[in-house]
Amino acid sequence: MKIHPLITDSAELAALVERLSAHDFVAVDTEFMRESTYWPELCLIQIASPDEAAAVDPMADGIDLKPLWDLLVHNEDVLKVFHAGGQDLEIVHNMTGKTPQPLFDTQIAAMALGYGEQVGYSNLIESMLGHALDKGARFTDWSRRPLDKRQIDYAIGDVTHLATIFPRMVSKLKKTGRGIWLDEEMERLADPSSFAFDPEDAWKRLKLPSRNPAVLGRLKVLAAWREKEARGKNLPRGRIVKDDTLADLAGHPPKTQDDLGKVRGLSAGWKNNEIGARLMAALEGAQPLGPEELPERGPSRPGLTKDGALVADLLKLLLKIKAKETGVAARLIARSDELEALAAGVRKDLAILSGWRFEEFGRDALDLVEGRLAFATRNGKLKMTRSLEEAE
Repeated sequence: MKIHPLITDSAELAALVERLSAHDFVAVDTEFMRESTYWPELCLIQIASPDEAAAVDPMADGIDLKPLWDLLVHNEDVLKVFHAGGQDLEIVHNMTGKTPQPLFDTQIAAMALGYGEQVGYSNLIESMLGHALDKGARFTDWSRRPLDKRQIDYAIGDVTHLATIFPRMVSKLKKTGRGIWLDEEMERLADPSSFAFDPEDAWKRLKLPSRNPAVLGRLKVLAAWREKEARGKNLPRGRIVKDDTLADLAGHPPKTQDDLGKVRGLSAGWKNNEIGARLMAALEGAQPLGPEELPERGPSRPGLTKDGALVADLLKLLLKIKAKETGVAARLIARSDELEALAAGVRKDLAILSGWRFEEFGRDALDLVEGRLAFATRNGKLKMTRSLEEAE
């Protein structure tokens, strides 16, 4: 595989993209910094085909990244391969308003191939290729220039290895018949709504301090205010106001701006500065949440009885057994809330009761809940047994 020097020129980038566009897939990775900003600062883009690989410097003066963005989000003939690509997709979405299509995430695929849940990139490469990665540049400040050769080699290595293991993973998925299992997961990963949300919905991402409509109404406006402040100043949310302080303000709202100087988590200057005034203005517009906005007390399913909770525990045990037998990560097969819903009597709109999940787990899970399957120990080992009615 040919490795190019760091690309800092628009013409070189356009030529690279033209060549990459002739391939069925490209491997993609990014390096970024976000410790002190709201928006991740894109510092490097690595991309590889089976033939060549390069790192692109998005911080280079005058470089035009449009051909690269077009390849990632508009060219649907080329599959984009990532590993644990959530943050990479977020960056692409921030830059283009779109997510890469179509895409493949090797971390998700690894869950279907027996490599465990959320396997790290280094461990996956070591398992599949038999050698360890150089981790020496993991903590690089990627925003500093110039980047030295070791840093660039480290970054490009991520996509060269990714381009190597991807075809092998596809081959294994075909042999096991598990490729179709991943379609739903990849679609969920690529959903643009995961990366763009209205500030008015920011409160839904917080741990709610209360179900009191007035408290939640204040939390809603405060969370939206903080989101706008963080975006406008390009600062992490916690640098504006921490979550705990936001909850305290919603539960015990200050009567005047002067009271902000006494709030734990805020500096004394808030009692007379502009940001404090904006916070108070947001609070003044707060209205109690209406019944239609109040969060549900729990998932929209029947509540679990004590016996139902025991059944849910048995389902979780069954899931562990089936995951071990099939070599598929339990997290890919079923979620805890689905198991609890099944134990509570729900039979509709559960992923485990349709498609491959039903074949691999849901049928046995349903049989367990409905008394056609039981656990027993034989020679000190846990076994699953069918009821006599089922056996007949």
